Amino acid sequence: MLKNTLFLIAACAISAGAGAGNVQFQVLDKEGRAVPDAVVVLYPATPGVPPAASKVTIGQQRMRFLPLVTVVAPGSTLHFTNLDRWDHHIRGTSAAQGFADASAGADFEMRLAGANPGTPGGEAEVTVQKPGAILLGCHLHGSMRGHVFVTDSAWTIKTDDDGIARFAAVPEGAAQLRVWHAEQLVELPRRSLQVGAAPVLDSVQLSVVPRRRKY
Repeated sequence: MLKNTLFLIAACAISAGAGAGNVQFQVLDKEGRAVPDAVVVLYPATPGVPPAASKVTIGQQRMRFLPLVTVVAPGSTLHFTNLDRWDHHIRGTSAAQGFADASAGADFEMRLAGANPGTPGGEAEVTVQKPGAILLGCHLHGSMRGHVFVTDSAWTIKTDDDGIARFAAVPEGAAQLRVWHAEQLVELPRRSLQVGAAPVLDSVQLSVVPRRRKY
C-alpha cells in the first residue's frame, strides 16, 4: 500500500547570517480533536526560493486515492497508477470554492484499466500549472475522493496523524499563516505571526468536524 506520509516542500534558502526560528502549529477540528491531512502554509516576509516542481505518484487502491492529499508546486506532474483489478475513470476539478486561488488550471479526466495477474494497471500523467486545490474523483466509483493542493509557497507542510505541522529555520520577521482542509469549505482568515529566536507553538481550529479516515 502506498503510504500517506507527511509532505514537506523543500525549505527556502536563507541568506548567510540571517536569523531563523522554529514554528509548530497543530490543526484541530471543531470539537478539539487533531486533524491529519490539513495543509499548513507559511508566507514569510522573506520568502526565499519558490517551491520546486516535482513528479509524484497517486495510486488508486481498494477504491481510494493514495495518498488522500498530495501537495505539489506549480509545474509538477501527477502520475496516476491503477492498482485495483477494476477500471477507474479519474477526474480532476477545482475544489477551491470560496478561496482566493480558485483554479489550479487542472480540469482533466482519464480512464485507467484495471490490473490483471501479470499485467499492471493503467497509468497516466497530467501537469498542474497554477496554485489551488484540485478535487479527485472517479466517474465509476462515486465514493472515491482525494485532493491535490498546488502551493505557491515553499513553506508548505501536510499535518501528521497528530495534526501537527513543524517548520524549521523559518526566516525571522513577520509571516502569514494559512490552513487548508478539504472539508473546510470557507477559507479560514490568514493569521499574522512574528518569527524570532523563541519557537512559535500554537494551534488553529477548523469550523468543521472532518469525517474520520477509513483504511
